[in-house]
Amino acid sequence: MGANVKTPSVRSSRVNRLFVGVDVHKDNHAAVVLDCFGEEQASFEIGNEYGDFVSMVEDIGKVAGEKDLVPVFGLEDTYGAGDFLARYLFGKGCEIKTVNPVLVKRERDFETHPEKSDLADAKGVAKVLIQRIDTLPHYNVTKTIEISRDMGNLVKDRETIVFEQTILKNQLHRILHQSWGSAYRTVFKDVFTKQALDFWINFPSAIECKKSHKRVVKPDWIKKKGYEELPQASGITKNQVRRKTKRILAIREELKEIEAELKQLLEQTSQKLETLPGCGTTLASVVISEIKDVRRFKTPAQLAKYAGLAPRSYESGKKKRHIKSKSGNRRLNRAIYQIALTQISNQGIPKAKEYYQKKIGESKSKKHALTCLKRQIIDIIRSMLKEKREYYP
Repeated sequence: MGANVKTPSVRSSRVNRLFVGVDVHKDNHAAVVLDCFGEEQASFEIGNEYGDFVSMVEDIGKVAGEKDLVPVFGLEDTYGAGDFLARYLFGKGCEIKTVNPVLVKRERDFETHPEKSDLADAKGVAKVLIQRIDTLPHYNVTKTIEISRDMGNLVKDRETIVFEQTILKNQLHRILHQSWGSAYRTVFKDVFTKQALDFWINFPSAIECKKSHKRVVKPDWIKKKGYEELPQASGITKNQVRRKTKRILAIREELKEIEAELKQLLEQTSQKLETLPGCGTTLASVVISEIKDVRRFKTPAQLAKYAGLAPRSYESGKKKRHIKSKSGNRRLNRAIYQIALTQISNQGIPKAKEYYQKKIGESKSKKHALTCLKRQIIDIIRSMLKEKREYYP
C-alpha cells in the first residue's frame, strides 16, 4: 500500500473511511471511490495486471492521504475473476469486503434511471459498502479457506464430468441399439460394468461378435441367428461405440483421481465430517467448500440462514406465518438434502427416521418434515466442524 495510506488496525467509523467499489472481470476491472456521503472522489478502469494494481492503489493512497481517510475495498468476486486483485490487496494489508452481487443489482434497480456499465456497477458496490460495512464478510486468506477453494474446484470438476458421463451413457445406449439390436441389454445385467465396456470395445456390433474366433462366451441368440438376421452396423457406428466406451472408462479413472485428491484435502482439514451418516467424501467436500470457515457463523441460525434452511417471516396485518426460504446457498442446501434423504432411507439411521416420522405425526407434510430434518443436520454439521469431532448419535 502507498506510504500515505493508513492500515485499518482499528475499526474506523464511516466518516473516517474511503469506500472503493470494484467491479471485476476476467481481463479488466472498474473501480469507483466514494466518501461516506456518497460523493465520488475518483474512478479507475484498469487491466487485470499486477502493474495496474500498483498504480491504482498508489492513486487511491494519495486521495486517502489528502483527506486523512482509511480506504476499504469492496469486491463482487474474490474467488474467480477477482482472485488476483483480492490477493494483491490482501498482501498489501488492505481491508477487503466481499459484496454479494444481488445487493449491487438491488442498488442499481432502485436508481431513477438504472444504467448497466462497469463504472456504474463499481459505484453500486461502493454504495453497498457504505450502507452495510459492518455486516459484509471480510476477505481473508487462511489454510482452511485455501483448502475449501481447492475442494470447490474439484467438486465442480467432478460434477462436470459426471454430467458428461451421463450424456455418453445415453448416447451409447442409442448406438448399441443400432449395432446390436434390442437384445444388447441381455448380454450383461449392467451394460456399463468394466467387463461390459471392454466387451463393447472388442465387439462393437453383433456381427463382429458372431464372426470373432476369440475365446469369448457368446450369447446363445448370436449363435442361432444368421448374419442376415443381425443389425448391419457401418464402420463409423462401430468407431462411435469404441470412442464413447473408451471415454467412459477414462472418465472413471478421472473420478478415481478426484476422489483420492478430495480425501487428501479432507485429511488436511482434520475434519471428521465423513462419519456423519449419509455424508461420503464428495458430500463432505461440498459442505466444507461452501461453508469455508465455520467460524464465520456465530450462531447455528446464521449458518442455517446461509444454507437456505431458515424460514422467512411473512406478516401482513393480523396474519403472521413463516414460509420456506428459496434463498441461501443452493449448492450447500442440495448437499444437506441428499444427506437427509439417505438418513431416512431403508439403510438410514433410526434416530433420523424417528424424527422424520414424529414431524409427520405433527400433521406436517413430508416436504416440511424433511426440511425440519435438514435443519437438524446443519446444526450437527456446524457442531462437528467447530469442534473437529466425529459424529455421535
